[in-house]
Amino acid sequence: MSKRVLIVDDDPAQRRILEETIKRLGFETKTCGSGEQALQILEGDDRESIALVLLDLIMPGVDGMAVLDRLADKPGSPPIIVQTANGSIEAAINAMRAGAVDFVVKPASPERLDVSIKSALKIEALAGEINRIKKKVEGTLTFNDLVMQGEAMRRVITLGKRAAISNIPVLIEGESGVGKELIARAVQGESERAGRPFITVNCGAIPENLVESILFGHEKGAFTGAVDKRIGKFQEADGGTLFLDEIGELPLDAQVKLLRALQEGEIDPVGSKKPVKVNFRLISATNRDMIQHVKDGKFREDLYYRLNVFPIFVPPLRERIDDVPELARHFAARFAAEEGKRISGFSDQAMRMLQAYTWPGNVRQLENAVFRAVVLCDTPNLTVAEFPQIAAHVDGFTAEIPAAPTVLQKPLAYTGPALIGAENTVPQTMEVRSGLSGSSLGITAVAEDGEIRSLEAMEADMIRLALGRYRGHMTEVAKRLNIGRSTLYRKMQEYGLEPRPN
Repeated sequence: MSKRVLIVDDDPAQRRILEETIKRLGFETKTCGSGEQALQILEGDDRESIALVLLDLIMPGVDGMAVLDRLADKPGSPPIIVQTANGSIEAAINAMRAGAVDFVVKPASPERLDVSIKSALKIEALAGEINRIKKKVEGTLTFNDLVMQGEAMRRVITLGKRAAISNIPVLIEGESGVGKELIARAVQGESERAGRPFITVNCGAIPENLVESILFGHEKGAFTGAVDKRIGKFQEADGGTLFLDEIGELPLDAQVKLLRALQEGEIDPVGSKKPVKVNFRLISATNRDMIQHVKDGKFREDLYYRLNVFPIFVPPLRERIDDVPELARHFAARFAAEEGKRISGFSDQAMRMLQAYTWPGNVRQLENAVFRAVVLCDTPNLTVAEFPQIAAHVDGFTAEIPAAPTVLQKPLAYTGPALIGAENTVPQTMEVRSGLSGSSLGITAVAEDGEIRSLEAMEADMIRLALGRYRGHMTEVAKRLNIGRSTLYRKMQEYGLEPRPN
């Protein structure tokens, strides 16, 4: 079921006006005339279809404030924008304190409603992501916060939760981009060390001559350039978790000291006269074949078995295709909010294509592909056309690239206004001659009967011309016409125009 804006107002005329306005902004609507009806909808089976509520404050019976109070503590309630008359700004402020995300003053202009609705939906779409980021920073991220619903990931979740209840060293294996760090953070978030430091070290990004200093720290004057004492990553992780990513890239010299830290629970900072006790939980990750790495003499065998006490293998995305739809929708909602786009979902064909692709770059590649698609998209749904690089590698799918606009070699005489809904909606141009610059293309100002054409007719022709020139890319059309996208859509609806397919 598609998402809708619920309009709650006891005035039938006002409801009809708001309904028509919001439909013109591109949303579906549902209306009701009282607070009682609103609560029945928002507490019933239809609540999942409501994306946002436009709520009048002053109504007989159950008013807007009563609705806000009733929904205040209910999880999953949609964002609410309240409507207020000119003399009730104080009431609107109280409503926002009660949980409303914004307020509009009656009668609200289409532009004001568009901005308010877009902002509210953006906040709602980012709420889950903000919560995850907050938990990530606080070290309290859990497996319930991760997007992994497929059968292939259930074993990962089961093993991760078992690892969390102990202090056992964990080795997370898997290809690059599968989300090994998120698994490590979830292990900490469900352990007794939740909320403690989570220190990440990319072993492959540390210069070889600085590995010991960065990991174990150094004393002042320990070597040339050591002008101050520095504590290492092990001491930073004291009481918390140390996550060593790409552990297979760690130099052999540092591997010896790491083995001692694991066995004895103490480290030797460079230049220090005595070891330092540390209390940390070690989680390692690698995308390499560690057994082969050991056979090649690039990794100590004794350290490998010390790290590989509790291995967790994260399968690549191609082996958990069931996760692709949920991940894609999650990324689309996040990026659409960040980019200010109104994306409602994916076309069926686009989703089938995403599930048919093998994803060699795993979740990271999917994230970047959806980001690019959101930036390219000018329609409510992401289609195959927004994923040309993916379509090129999946049999049976082709991303059609729109043809470049035709460049006229010479001016054409104007033959009358283009008909709305005709096959060619780009108006014919007229020849405008100048003694200095010769001829140029333009929109005619004079009709066939010799009378000056109206500004509305000329504006409609200009919009048609821009739509054809820029192949229906609404962002570019609005930019070239120097108007907002919402204004462009409104004018197109007024003149009976429809966006050209991309």
